[in-house]
Amino acid sequence: MRITDTLGIDLPIIQAPMAGVQGSALAIAVCEAGGLGSLPCAMLSSDSMRREITAIRSHTGRPFNVNLFCHSRPVPDPAREATWRAQLAPYYKEFGIEMRGDEAGPSRNPFDEEAAVVLSEFRPPVVSFHFGLPSPALLARVKAWGAKVMSSATTVAEALWLEANGANVIIAQGLEAGGHRGMFLSKDLSEQVGTFALLPQVIRAVKVPVIAAGGVASADAVAAALALGAAGVQVGTAYLLCPEADTSAVHRAALKGGRARHTVLTNLFSGGVARGIPNRLTDDLGPLSPAAPAFPLAANALTSLRRAAESTGRGDFSPLWAGQNVTGCKEIGAAALTRELMPRS
Repeated sequence: MRITDTLGIDLPIIQAPMAGVQGSALAIAVCEAGGLGSLPCAMLSSDSMRREITAIRSHTGRPFNVNLFCHSRPVPDPAREATWRAQLAPYYKEFGIEMRGDEAGPSRNPFDEEAAVVLSEFRPPVVSFHFGLPSPALLARVKAWGAKVMSSATTVAEALWLEANGANVIIAQGLEAGGHRGMFLSKDLSEQVGTFALLPQVIRAVKVPVIAAGGVASADAVAAALALGAAGVQVGTAYLLCPEADTSAVHRAALKGGRARHTVLTNLFSGGVARGIPNRLTDDLGPLSPAAPAFPLAANALTSLRRAAESTGRGDFSPLWAGQNVTGCKEIGAAALTRELMPRS
């Protein structure tokens, strides 16, 4: 069964929720084109969540997806934090910035009772999760209003766990995907595989619909995923240059630059493993560092550095999330891009 039947959409294309680089505008455009637009909510306050969902409801009557995180709140580690800040100290000195201990990076909150109250006011038809699923009680609240629940799996084991614990749709997130890996059962990166290796294994292992995610940036790639049995595809990176995206100027410039052809897995910007375009920080420290505090605490000490560098047009300390295939990035409207992704029958 294709995802069009499961979710009530016209095209088997889901716009990947991309926290920090999009709001309701991108989701609305994709919905109006017949795909499933997604709103990332992990970095939104309750008021912002209400405002963005209200905007979606006001501009489209089509189904849409609301995305949230399910990570555990980390316990601060003062020794690890001190080591991390010591590694960043030379950059602070270079920019003439005082290193304070109270910097707050972008908030990334796990789905909780407060968020559930907000969602229950709107009853979105689709709710997706990253890093597993919420508690059974919270999941039951979401399902009580009839929402379809999706979540990301990066291994067959995670897919089986998601199916057993109530996911209606599984997103098979291949290693090519940009942004944060949805890993939640293991931190072993050697277990992570590419989309077209993961997809058929997950399809054979579970009975629920499976979505292909990672490296899908063209109609040919969509056709290949569907031919392998995917119910649909999830596309993120290709939308980053669309005018409806909130992608920053330095991020847009990086996507158009030569370094975007070789992305890296890094934990420097949040503490969680994510794929993005390399920059000065990943060059100097190496993309993966044991000194980076646990997700999402690593971002705090980078806040002032990121702001200072971006003010001069540089993304030296910015998370430049992107997948391995940036060839589909186009500076066209998201609705037009969504339609372009559909294979010709």
